[in-house]
Amino acid sequence: MQIDHVGIATADAADLGALYTDLFDATVVHEETFNDMQVVFLDFGNATLELLEPLSDNGTIASYLDRNGSGIHHLAVETESVQDALDQARDLDIRCIDEEPRPGAWGHDVAFLHPKDTGGVLIEFVEH
Repeated sequence: MQIDHVGIATADAADLGALYTDLFDATVVHEETFNDMQVVFLDFGNATLELLEPLSDNGTIASYLDRNGSGIHHLAVETESVQDALDQARDLDIRCIDEEPRPGAWGHDVAFLHPKDTGGVLIEFVEH
């Protein structure tokens, strides 16, 4: 497994994306509307950031912003099999938010682990 990307919750993905492209010379490599959010992926060469902007007042990212404000939302780890990664997490008694892989942004299969069991960090498994 390896780090795939870091998700950042923000009230304005386009604005933050423009700042990061200017400040860090990053490149926008993908944008989409996914579920209740606008998603912008930025390539930093050796890392990718996923900017998450809520499109409604009652979605998961909107709730996160209400509780925590803008900032790091999750750490995504690439795996060859999300299902195998979930099984391994269960074997370690880690609570899974998703019981099985589900569709994620950019057409990837994803699943999340509960942050109470992972050091306070929301972990996302990503299968390309």
